[in-house]
Amino acid sequence: MSEPGLSGWLAQGAARVGATDARRLLAHAAGVEPSRLTLLDADDITEAFAERYDASLTRREVGEPVSHILGYRDFFEDRFAVTADVLDPRPETEELVRAALSAPFATLLDLGTGSGAIGLSLLKARPAATGVLTDMSEAALQVARQNAEALGVSARATFKLADWFHGLEGRFDLIVSNPPYIAADEMAGLQRELGFEPRMALTDEGDGLSAYRVICAEADAFLQPAGRLLVEIGHMQGPQVAQMMRDAGLDEVQVLCDLDERDRVVSARKPA
Repeated sequence: MSEPGLSGWLAQGAARVGATDARRLLAHAAGVEPSRLTLLDADDITEAFAERYDASLTRREVGEPVSHILGYRDFFEDRFAVTADVLDPRPETEELVRAALSAPFATLLDLGTGSGAIGLSLLKARPAATGVLTDMSEAALQVARQNAEALGVSARATFKLADWFHGLEGRFDLIVSNPPYIAADEMAGLQRELGFEPRMALTDEGDGLSAYRVICAEADAFLQPAGRLLVEIGHMQGPQVAQMMRDAGLDEVQVLCDLDERDRVVSARKPA
């Protein structure tokens, strides 16, 4: 990569990974926010900078998510550290956070928290609330703890290594989860970026519904009277998951859409 000047670096990167990704990776290599790229001058274009940029472009060319290269993903109102040990939080998941914030809660349980994006966003938005965040991966919990510290909510968050409700105690005003919902036979057709994320966070190695069967069947024992359950779903799973909640005796079952008008969240309330 020898062409001088900011526009030259951007052009070369865009030819390899596209203009948007090239701009983000160029800013990352320079140690600045993308909005401050125009402030760079010739003295900032060092050999070390060129090596960092080229290495980032190479990683992106083979499909590694930009968030893994940057080490973070912006989600809802904050920035979350992400690694290959956690699911990369996506904009459509923000619908679950917004829906959860539509009613008050003092205690929450986030099942399969990953980076903590859902549960920690909720704790940040409700300064009086406390939460329990669980995951089957200790590596994921370490990332969530790091994010809790960064957001200033670690004193109100408890992290537990758990397989859904196994080993948990207590009742909560709110239970949230974004469980693995991709069917095993759909995995081969996914975007290559997903190959860099933990498989256990993507698929149940079955029909994509097994986690919902457990969560819906057992949620009643962990919900306060009038407590709410909200789960993210695949866009074709709304009817099945809604029926699971009804069969479990929950009321006010709703299927909510994301900004693309796809089914994204199923919510319900335990009878008072």
